[in-house]
Amino acid sequence: MKIMRIGIDLAKNVFQIHGVDAHEHPVCRRQLRRHQLLEFFQKLDPCLIGMEACAGAHHWARQLQAMGHTVRLIAPQFVKAYVKGNKNDPNDAEAICEAVSRPGMRFVPIKTIEQQDLQALHRIRTELIHQRTAKVNQIRGLLTEYGIVIAVTVKQLRKALPLILEDAENGLSARFRHLLDGLCEDLVYLDEQIAIVDQDMVRQANDNAMARKLQQLRGIGPITATALVAAIGNAKDFKRGRDLAAWLGLVPAQHSSGGKDRLLGISKRGNTYLRTLVIHGARAVVRAAATQTDRLSCWIQSLCARRNNNIAAVALANKTVRLAWALMTREADYDPDYGQAGDTAA
Repeated sequence: MKIMRIGIDLAKNVFQIHGVDAHEHPVCRRQLRRHQLLEFFQKLDPCLIGMEACAGAHHWARQLQAMGHTVRLIAPQFVKAYVKGNKNDPNDAEAICEAVSRPGMRFVPIKTIEQQDLQALHRIRTELIHQRTAKVNQIRGLLTEYGIVIAVTVKQLRKALPLILEDAENGLSARFRHLLDGLCEDLVYLDEQIAIVDQDMVRQANDNAMARKLQQLRGIGPITATALVAAIGNAKDFKRGRDLAAWLGLVPAQHSSGGKDRLLGISKRGNTYLRTLVIHGARAVVRAAATQTDRLSCWIQSLCARRNNNIAAVALANKTVRLAWALMTREADYDPDYGQAGDTAA
């Protein structure tokens, strides 16, 4: 029987597959080792393949697409509803095979290698910042034990450390001074590594045409622009700008029943890192808008007069994401006066 659809439960070394024919009858249930997977699919006619969007999924999706298969990635939470019985690899593969057939299912766009490179750069930068924060907290905590208290910010710590090391009257022993000097070197190294990654990110943002276009929007710099390109890729996977905003969790969550509509705070779904970058960029724009007289600044001032600045920042982030969708799906550059006669930008 010809296999029409296959669900693959991915893992590191062992893969479970579940295939059905045109009549939805199971015709293939087997376990494959890592080196057997591509060989197995090379022998099959092109079919629809479903996988969970997990570690390695984008790599395998690109490999299988190159063979002529149609690959769909599904968020794990959408597969869970189709699992029958207890959780195991055969049941998971069957659930994936069933979920990929649903006409209303939402799929995860398959990332290119370039997108994954940008994503790796962002993850490395995030981890370096976490390590620096931990190092700063460790230094401040150790110094507090010796009666020396430093302000919270990294900038204040950088200024205070040389003075503390040079002060012979602060009661620090020679042994602890040696340890503190090593911690200072660690902090300098982390600062240098973050600076190198930031420079690389700026180069990537300048080399990428889409990232350059996104930086035309206020509140989006090289970091946010490359993060948007890495996470979204082809924005045409979203039908409209508000779908992208909803995907990032920038729209109200809803708890409605019995004909009673109830809107809550923002849903906070999707990519937390990207949502954080967009909102922080919006906060900077809100602060600067108080002294500006352009159209967007006047809108922000009017919003801040009615609601607090946090709500205004999230509302601006929503608007920025919708504008970003418009730029990513159209050939034109950003025009701040577009829509002044009643049209909308997204």
